[in-house]
Amino acid sequence: MAKKNYNLIAGVSALVAVILIVAVAGYFISKPKAPVIQGQAEASEYRISGKVPGRIEEMYAKEGQRVQKGDTLVYIDSPEVRAKLAQANAARAAAQAQSSKAKAGARSEEIAGAYNLWQSSIVQEDVMKKSFDRIRRLYDQKVVSAQKYDEVKAKYDAAVATSAAAKSKYDMALNGARQEDKMAAQALVAQAEGAIMEVESYLSELYLTSPVNGTVSDVFPMPGELVGTGSPIMTVVDLDDIWFTFNVREDRLADMTLGSKLTLIVPALGGKEVQATVSHMAVRESYATWKATKDTDSYDAKTFEVKAVPDSKVEGLLPGMTVLIK
Repeated sequence: MAKKNYNLIAGVSALVAVILIVAVAGYFISKPKAPVIQGQAEASEYRISGKVPGRIEEMYAKEGQRVQKGDTLVYIDSPEVRAKLAQANAARAAAQAQSSKAKAGARSEEIAGAYNLWQSSIVQEDVMKKSFDRIRRLYDQKVVSAQKYDEVKAKYDAAVATSAAAKSKYDMALNGARQEDKMAAQALVAQAEGAIMEVESYLSELYLTSPVNGTVSDVFPMPGELVGTGSPIMTVVDLDDIWFTFNVREDRLADMTLGSKLTLIVPALGGKEVQATVSHMAVRESYATWKATKDTDSYDAKTFEVKAVPDSKVEGLLPGMTVLIK
């Protein structure tokens, strides 16, 4: 009887032990794991593009090449711009000639011709005055008719008017162009100079330079291909301006504030740990980033973009590398 009771107790104890082991194992297996917050490294990118359409003549940088600020990267050939420069130079030459003509006034031959016409009209006026004086005396003596008097007087008046007109032409030739004409000619010169400056600015855009110290990450067209205004030709990445970005659901932001420190793991660098500081937090714009925290009877959680800047330069870190919040 005692042996039977012993076996029963042993069996119950074994069953309880099995139940405890299964319960503990089930607890650890079913225990929810801490959520993994994953992000990636990003860096400032600069698209190299030109204002002037043309054909790529030379590429001075390749993918992966390190470049310095101001280095020439691309030369674009544009015969149209050179033709416009020739047209602008010709327009300036014409405007300068017109301005010089206005400032110099009439030529000496023109002045001499106007003077001679004036002197000739003076002689003609003097002859007609003498004729008119004789006719007037005869008319006063009732020797000639009124018609004859009127004819001679009309010729004398015409001679006076002709002399005055000749004098005006001579004065005009002597004084040269009016001040308004000189100002208009000078304005044409300034306009032509402005056109040349505009075309020369386009010429400077044929040589595209790097705006920063960085690395060429992408090259889009090939030498000899046509590119339009604003078409991207290559991309330069500034690896000195790098940061980390994460998409974090708002119910997991409790320990994240602006200025807080994060310990990050970079798998691509052998699990290297990096210290970073939160520099930016903003809600994502799209409604698609909303997510229910529970299946029922709860609220929709928005997703926030969190950016963190490394506290020191991380050697080997490249844009696109995955980072994990430890």
